[in-house]
This record gives sequence, C-alpha cells and structure tokens, in this order.
Amino acid sequence: MASVSFDQLDGFIWMNGQFVKWPDAKIHVLTHGLHYASAVFEGERAYGGRIFKLREHTERLHRSAEILGFVIPYSVAEIEEACRELLLKQGFADAYVRPIAWRGSEQMGVSAQNNRINCAVAIWQWPSYFDPAQKLKGIRLDMAEWRRPDPRTAPSKSKAAGLYMICTLSKHAAESKGYADALMLDWRGQVAEATGANVFFVKDGALHTPTPDCFLDGITRRTVIGLAKRRGIDVSERAIMPEELDGFEQCFLSGTAAEVTPVAEIGPYRFEVGEITKALMNDYAAEVQPKQAAAE
Repeated sequence: MASVSFDQLDGFIWMNGQFVKWPDAKIHVLTHGLHYASAVFEGERAYGGRIFKLREHTERLHRSAEILGFVIPYSVAEIEEACRELLLKQGFADAYVRPIAWRGSEQMGVSAQNNRINCAVAIWQWPSYFDPAQKLKGIRLDMAEWRRPDPRTAPSKSKAAGLYMICTLSKHAAESKGYADALMLDWRGQVAEATGANVFFVKDGALHTPTPDCFLDGITRRTVIGLAKRRGIDVSERAIMPEELDGFEQCFLSGTAAEVTPVAEIGPYRFEVGEITKALMNDYAAEVQPKQAAAE
C-alpha cells in the first residue's frame, strides 16, 4: 500500500481519453457520483505486464453502468487499450488496475439525465490486500452486523460504488476489534461474502460456496471454481447457513485484491489452512502468470 496520500502518487491517470498527471486528475465537489453514488468500477491485477482477464473485467464495467442506467462513452476495446497503455506508461509489471465510470456535475439532484458520463483508469502497485505474514497462516474474520440487501432493493449485479458503503462499515468495525475482515450474511441470514471477496469452504474434500444471488459472482470466484474442477474437486454452489460453519474444515477468500487468501477464524469458528486451500492458492498463482494466461 502507498505510504503517501493516494492523490499525491507519481505518474499518470487516463481520464476521459487523455493521460493526465496523477495529482491533476480531479473532479468537482458537486459531482453526482460523489453525492449519489452513481459510479461503477472494476478491480484488476497485472502480473508480469499482463492484466489478468482484462476483457471479462471491462465487459463487466459496461454491464454495471447499464444496470445503473448510463452508457460509458468508451468501448470495451478503447478501455482495454487505455489500461494496457497506462500500465506501460506507469512502468509497472505487477500492479493493481482501477477503471471507474461516473456521472458528472452538470446537474445536481437525484435526477441527472443530462450529466456527462466520465471514465478514468488508475494503476498503482498494491502487493497484497492482507498482511503477507498473516495471510500465510490464515486471516481472522469477524461476523458483520450489516447484511447484503435483497436484490429487489439494490442493484446487486452491478459493481456499483454505493454497494460498498456497508462493506466499509463492516471492515472498519472488524479492524477495530483486531480482525482482518468480516463475513457478511445476506438479508435472509445466509452466508454471503466478505467485505470485498467471495468465500469458499472445504468439507470432506469438496468445495462449498454461497450462490451469488444478491452479491457479485466474482471473476476470481469463477476462476477458482474452474481450477477446482480441473483438479477433480466437487464444487457445490448453494445456500449456506451460518450454523454450518462449525462443520467446515477449511475456508478461504477469493478476489482480485485478495487473490486466494486462507481463513483461520470466523468469529467462534476455526479452520485449518489445509491441502485443498494450499493447492488452489498455488494453482491461482500459476494461472495469473502471463504464460498461462496467454493459453486461455
């Protein structure tokens, strides 16, 4: 993580078709995306100079915007090219990539039909989402008080900025108690996800993961499912109740930022960093390298 404020990092940001110096990539205080959360974003990682599953991420960015009722004025191909050019311009081989699109400041109020749709991409170095030493032995999760909402009350299929407000609240509460993150239930009381990553459990040699019907079906999540099936591991996508946690042997998180991160503890429940978790960690690390990605 950067040791200086993120608005003062060096380099460039691609913004509305141009590369601007990092500190100069600014928006007005009355931007609609700031006041009403009309913004969508992606989180991607580059490994060895190649952005992993860039097409899938960029297509999801467009779908997320459409769900929020706006059209990004740059095609999938144009955003992909901006990401690749910016990665070269920043001079990073391994980095985190953040495309974002948002409604501008032309109209202020709940309605913003005529606002400009802006788009930007920033790239910075972000080695590990969790403390590396803690990650190897398994991180500790609290049980969040906030729950993922009913999809009839929020655009849960969009990677929309506003949906992360309760994630920030939950993660802050967990960190204040010494945990690394928090496990969130959904509005029905079923296990959902962590604050920024999907969750998997292992029991009797099989994987179990919640059905993503009110939260994102993560790109990393789908990658891990594919890797598990490649190993002949059964994968069950189903409703999981919190009382089932006592019967699971292993647990891990998956996400672009988290990658594959073992979990040793969720509230009162304990898990081992077992062989299946370790194997999928290694498989994912191999999958994201350019030589493997080129064969997809």
